[in-house]
Amino acid sequence: MDEIPWFEYEEDDLDVAQRVFVDVLAERAGSWLVDPLDTVVLPSGHTFDGQLIVYLDIGDPQRNQGVLTVGAHFDGSVVRGGKLHNQNFTIQQAGGEFTFGAAGCPAELGKRAAEWFEAVLARGRGLIEGFEESLAPDALRKRLAADGVIRGRGRINRAGLGQPDVIAHVRGARPDQ
Repeated sequence: MDEIPWFEYEEDDLDVAQRVFVDVLAERAGSWLVDPLDTVVLPSGHTFDGQLIVYLDIGDPQRNQGVLTVGAHFDGSVVRGGKLHNQNFTIQQAGGEFTFGAAGCPAELGKRAAEWFEAVLARGRGLIEGFEESLAPDALRKRLAADGVIRGRGRINRAGLGQPDVIAHVRGARPDQ
């Protein structure tokens, strides 16, 4: 069975600088705990701004639900990344928590983009937030209600929780194995 490549592309679709950038990124992606099919290259000839776009769809496979699309726009000497609109792939959060930018040679920018993707993936455990009121300690439930961070349907703003006391693996492959 053939192995699915990370950030797959047709060689004729990319120029030399773009191939260097994507190849460095793809090499690093081999250690990521995501499906290679979730990594995508949009050649500059097929994008709205004429820049190469690489992106990663982060999803919850057990719920068959997309969680976040993050990606980077590369023009040959500058890379900008962030949360992307999942249909037109524009960067959605100027100055937001997922934004990143760097300038340099294609190989260095591929390395920096890979580090950024890895940092986003490392945060993945907290991307989906949930709160079951009936299981929560009474004091925590009251504090969150008083602070106005409960948003309904059992969901809360995680920022109101502070640092966790315990982290328990619930499903899927453990990242440390």
